[in-house]
Amino acid sequence: MFLTQHCSIHKSKKKQKHTHEHFYLRKKKMKGLLHFLLAKIILLALASSFVYCYDPSSLQDYCVATNETNGVYVNGKFCKDPKCVTTNDFYTSGLNVPGNTSIGPGSKITVVDVERMPGLNTLGVDIARYDFAPGGLDPPHTHPRGSQIFLVMKGKLFVGFVSSNEYNYTLFTKVLYPGDVFVFPKGLIHFHANFGKTNAVVISAAGSQEPGRIIIGDAVFGSKPLIDPKVLAKAFALDLNKVKYLQAVFS
Repeated sequence: MFLTQHCSIHKSKKKQKHTHEHFYLRKKKMKGLLHFLLAKIILLALASSFVYCYDPSSLQDYCVATNETNGVYVNGKFCKDPKCVTTNDFYTSGLNVPGNTSIGPGSKITVVDVERMPGLNTLGVDIARYDFAPGGLDPPHTHPRGSQIFLVMKGKLFVGFVSSNEYNYTLFTKVLYPGDVFVFPKGLIHFHANFGKTNAVVISAAGSQEPGRIIIGDAVFGSKPLIDPKVLAKAFALDLNKVKYLQAVFS
């Protein structure tokens, strides 16, 4: 009887040991699977960041914009039949003509966009001429879809941009003369002002066919409809009546 009981206890302990070992192996296997899935998720995330860190390449040589309403639709424009594309689709002129700086803040931008040069569509670039009267300026603004580079052709220009909060809102400024080049990073607030006594001329290029343009004053104080003045008064530590005055000016 004692031998039988001893055997039963031994079998029970052996069974428990086997169960613990099985549980341990199963737990180890699950842990390994979780590590594998986590690694896969990280790799996918990294791969996605690599894919979206630049504009995708076009799958065709060009997509000349057309007002026709059939064909391939890219970047808000239909593509012209490649057999009908001509040299003039990639050509324009007129940047030698000074812009009228007698209105507004004393500056005029002459942009070569898709409407003026249909061949620009999908190419990811644009070019413009900036004219500044003495004392004229281009007020603080941003380009949300592209960086901008300036080449001063004539005059003396004071330019600058402000970094994001990540870099402590650092201001970078420079006085530019003919032949000088300055770049403004995508999305950062920047400005250009002619502090000279003669007209200034700049040729500008951007890394987008439509970089966009958000003038800070117009966006904040001249939105449609207007932002609640109480919000702006608190945000900018201004008197409510001053906010209302600024909204009246910008709208």
